[in-house]
Amino acid sequence: MTDITHPRIEDYAARHSSPEPPLLIELAEATRGFSDDHGMMVGRLEGRLLKLLVAISRARRVLEIGTFTGYSALSMAEALPPDGRIVTCELSERHADVAQSFIDRSPHGAQIEIRRGPAGATLAALEGDFDFVFIDADKTGYLAYYEAVLPKLRSGGLIAADNVLWSGRVLDEASDDADTRALREFNAFVATDARVECVMLPVRDGLTLARKL
Repeated sequence: MTDITHPRIEDYAARHSSPEPPLLIELAEATRGFSDDHGMMVGRLEGRLLKLLVAISRARRVLEIGTFTGYSALSMAEALPPDGRIVTCELSERHADVAQSFIDRSPHGAQIEIRRGPAGATLAALEGDFDFVFIDADKTGYLAYYEAVLPKLRSGGLIAADNVLWSGRVLDEASDDADTRALREFNAFVATDARVECVMLPVRDGLTLARKL
């Protein structure tokens, strides 16, 4: 992932944010050894932001599309009330197995349920209303996921979509791969969608927040 923010600025911001618990530090290290795609993990700065957003929104029902190794789900679970719950969707059995092994060790693990398989099928079977949705899966599916979850999101609920700047490739006219095209389409659609109000933040690889009106 190409840096959006200068690495020293991002490091400074992370160090001046609340610390992550020891289990997440261990998970981050394990993820770096587990996968060459460890950049898909949200990391301390975005993880603390997600926790804060869940807390501020007083979310009880959280939906995540794209578990990876579980860092973001475990971050958000920290902010849930005792009756809160996260449903997180993961296609890769390998990723889900790693995530489950850390979820099982978390004091919040009983509040997190991994649904394995294609997210589209999982979303079709879920009933609303969710309070908070985090989209961080295959980029070509973003718009379909957004349309699938918006009716299941309560009025005033929040969607957070990750990687919307895509290492800056959304601005590069020479970048014409399927993921980049899909993210450009998604970004343009959300920005003009009268059903939400949104803001795009240059945090990590870009994070769009959309509140359902």
